[in-house]
Amino acid sequence: MLNARRPNPLPARPSRRGLLAGAGALVVAFRLDPKSARAASGPNLADVKAQPNAFVRIGADDTVTVVIKHLDMGQGNTTGLATILADELGADWAKVRTEFAPADATLYNNSLMGPIQGTGGSTAVANSWFQLRKAGAAAREMLMAEAAFRWKVPVSQITVAEGVVRHEPSGRQARFGELAASAASLPVPSEPRLKDPSEWRLIGRMIPRLDSVAKTDGTAIYSLDIRRPNQVTAVVARAPRFGATVKSFDAAAARTVAGVLDVVQVPTGVAVIARDTWSAMKGREALTVAWDDSTAETRSSDAILAEYRERAKGPGLTASERGDPQAALKGAAKVVEAEFTFPYLAHAAMEPLNATIERAADGGYDVYAGFQFQTVEQATMAAILGVTSDRVRLHSNWAGGSFGRRATPTADYLAEAAAVFKASGEKAPVHLVWTREDDMAGGYYRPTVLHKVRAGIDGKGAVVGWDHVMVGKSIMIGSPFEAMIVKNGIDSTTVEGASDTPYALPAYRFGVHNGREGVPVLWWRSVGHTHTAHVMEVMIDELAHAADVDSVAYRLSLLTQAPRLSGVLKLAADKAGWANKPQDQGRGLGVAVHESFGSYVAMVADVTAQDGAIRVNRIVAAVDVGVPVNPDVIRAQVEGAVGFALSAVLRNRITLKDGRVQEHNFDAYEPTRMSEMPRVEVHIVPSQVAPTGIGEPGVPVLGPAIANAVFAATGRRLRSLPLDLSGVKGA
Repeated sequence: MLNARRPNPLPARPSRRGLLAGAGALVVAFRLDPKSARAASGPNLADVKAQPNAFVRIGADDTVTVVIKHLDMGQGNTTGLATILADELGADWAKVRTEFAPADATLYNNSLMGPIQGTGGSTAVANSWFQLRKAGAAAREMLMAEAAFRWKVPVSQITVAEGVVRHEPSGRQARFGELAASAASLPVPSEPRLKDPSEWRLIGRMIPRLDSVAKTDGTAIYSLDIRRPNQVTAVVARAPRFGATVKSFDAAAARTVAGVLDVVQVPTGVAVIARDTWSAMKGREALTVAWDDSTAETRSSDAILAEYRERAKGPGLTASERGDPQAALKGAAKVVEAEFTFPYLAHAAMEPLNATIERAADGGYDVYAGFQFQTVEQATMAAILGVTSDRVRLHSNWAGGSFGRRATPTADYLAEAAAVFKASGEKAPVHLVWTREDDMAGGYYRPTVLHKVRAGIDGKGAVVGWDHVMVGKSIMIGSPFEAMIVKNGIDSTTVEGASDTPYALPAYRFGVHNGREGVPVLWWRSVGHTHTAHVMEVMIDELAHAADVDSVAYRLSLLTQAPRLSGVLKLAADKAGWANKPQDQGRGLGVAVHESFGSYVAMVADVTAQDGAIRVNRIVAAVDVGVPVNPDVIRAQVEGAVGFALSAVLRNRITLKDGRVQEHNFDAYEPTRMSEMPRVEVHIVPSQVAPTGIGEPGVPVLGPAIANAVFAATGRRLRSLPLDLSGVKGA
């Protein structure tokens, strides 16, 4: 059993039999049928199908192990998911442990993604809420039934709390571990009684995270920590331009470097295999590689953006349309026109990409990594290694961040690990390591995007028309997910947050052009909302100013059909003291509100902007995520979103010069410093609606809130990201 405080660096290979019928353990869980997953997000559980599964094990030592089907990249979902099950079960939190699930989509699929196992889109809690509650409730009822049988009393007189089953009238009680083995033989209840919220003792409370101690004392095992017997390390020399291929290479000098064992060509470049990481890196430096750039992207960022501006002159594919905005704009009292640009962005997670792969004694393969799309990753590696998917066993480790980077539709770095291992002759376990420079310059990126908007108001300040066009490369076109996500040439992840705007705009059109450059792009924390929210919220602010109406009041007038958005907007404004704006020169408040991934977030930014510098003093956030499973984790995620996004708002960008990435490390792509981190206040709306996610929704609103605050402080409108600090000089 995995102890969450002292993880085993070499986890045992789980088998379905061991998970389902471990000796002396009660094992229960439920699977949501993908077809009923959406319906299950509401209170009606009639269509949730019970099937044998493996989410909870109760050991003879009273430990309760919750099997986590999602990757924890620092967002705390191991604690959140364990909380849901443990509360329904009535477990003692001090006895709760977690372990990551093996790759098996028949047991551990993400019901909001369909028939695949994966983590993303802030869905971990949302898709597991009723699944884990039912699993915990079923286990509780089985323990109660066993106790009632032993004590010859009605089950209605049995209670469960803090890991103890009690019969209050007789004073008898038993610990979970005393009942688990016998209870495991009982039928699994198909419709166990779920607790009323008034009975919750863990959900909604600030309880300690299960991973805090191990991550503090260094005993938590990340994939970068994995050391298998006789393990070797590989690094890959990849093309400096995207789309280039190996023309020829000379490995003679590399092979003379101490510690270098082999040099092999793989589809992504040339791999140097050595006894350790340093030797592999030095061997790579000694390589001579000639690259074929005939199919490579060779343009600079400015050239790509220039092409975007030309394409934006046309209407593009229609993603959303109502009324006739062109006609409406002709009769508008005032028209605001604006262009917004957004650069490529790296994910820049603290732990660079890496994975370890070895051949097992049974002829299968064991792989150790932070797996985010297990079904895709397992199938991709199996195809490269020439075996069926079940012969590739995935052992999930903690991941030091991702922000979307580990969840590629092509399973890129894991495919590369399998290719290197195969090319090496499979003689020893291979640990593929990407350096920081590899990770930052090797793709994938948040797409670069351009938006052009024309919006008009009448003489009373009401919006009469909004014509909007954007250009940006689709993440999904050309990927295995295209058929599911792209409709009529429109990638929903490109247009989300604008094509479905909640603002009551009577005449509105949103058109999109799909970019065609050769730069690999990928979802970046909050995906399309990273740019659409910024454009919508800055433009709404501009219209409020043009109408001479308070920007909070103006938003509320357009959100009469969006009560939860209005709710967080009012709460954030109230807690920030919006009615009492700062009078200091060069200081202002800005606001933004947005829905993403089913969650509602508003932020008010208190900013000082003077002499070419922007200082964010305070961020006040209000969030509505349904039931707040763990308020402390929610606050931490919003605080983390501010820290993560702030550097992208103020300075970060990935740029190309003649097709080559210019930013290779944190010196040129600087993360947020502790010294510039604002004070962050997070206010959570109480709710009994099924919970949604919070890993991503804190990101989209930060940029527009700060940009709008800069305008309030200086009277100068900064639209594009990162904000051009020269625009606040002399303010």
